[in-house]
Amino acid sequence: MIHISDIFLALILLSVLLSLRSNRLMALVKLMAFQGIVVSAVPLILDTAHGITFKLIMFFLLLVFVKGILIPGMMSVAVNKVVVSTEIEPIIGYHASLFAGLILIIFSVYITNHLHLAMAVQYKMLLVTGITTMGAGLILLMARRKAITQVIGYLMMENGIYLIGTALAKEVHTQYVVEFAVLLDLLVAVLVMGIVLNDINHTFDDVDTALLGQLKD
Repeated sequence: MIHISDIFLALILLSVLLSLRSNRLMALVKLMAFQGIVVSAVPLILDTAHGITFKLIMFFLLLVFVKGILIPGMMSVAVNKVVVSTEIEPIIGYHASLFAGLILIIFSVYITNHLHLAMAVQYKMLLVTGITTMGAGLILLMARRKAITQVIGYLMMENGIYLIGTALAKEVHTQYVVEFAVLLDLLVAVLVMGIVLNDINHTFDDVDTALLGQLKD
C-alpha cells in the first residue's frame, strides 16, 4: 500500500533531479520554493501518531513562509538583477549531473540498508531522500559557476540535512525547534549572499564565481 509520505518523498526526489537538469535560474528558484514547501510538510505527514497540535501547525506555517516564500522571494529579486538568466558552461554538464543524481539515489539506498537502523519503512525512505537531496545540493554547489545556483545548492543541502534529521529524530516537535534555529542562520546567510551577489554583478556585470580568480591586490 502506498503511504501518502511516499508521494511527498517522490516529489522531493523529482525536484532534485529537475534541479540538476535545469539551467534556468528562475526555474531553479521555483523548484527550491516547491521543494521547501514539500520538505516542511513531511514531518507532519510521517508521524501522525503524536497528533497534529497547534504548535506543530504554527512551526509548519513558519517553515513554509521561510522556505517557500521568503528565501525564494529574495532569490527571485537577486535573479532579476543579474545580467544572465541561465547557467553558462557548468563545470559538470546537465546530463552528467542528472546521471549523478540517479547514482546518488542508488548510493543512498545502499547506505541506508547497510546502516541497519531500527526504523519504519517510511523513515528509511525519508533517510534515502535526505541523503540524495544533500548530495545533489553538494553537486550544485561544486559543479555550477553562477553564485545564485551555488546558493541554491546550499539551500538544497540544508533541506537534505533537515530530512536526515527528521528521519533520525524521535520527536517531531524537537526536529522543528532544531530546524527553526538552523533557518535563522540560513536566513542571515541568504541576506549576506544578496549583498555579495550585488557587488559581484556590479563589478563584473556577471555572477560567475570563476571571475573572482581575476581579483588581485
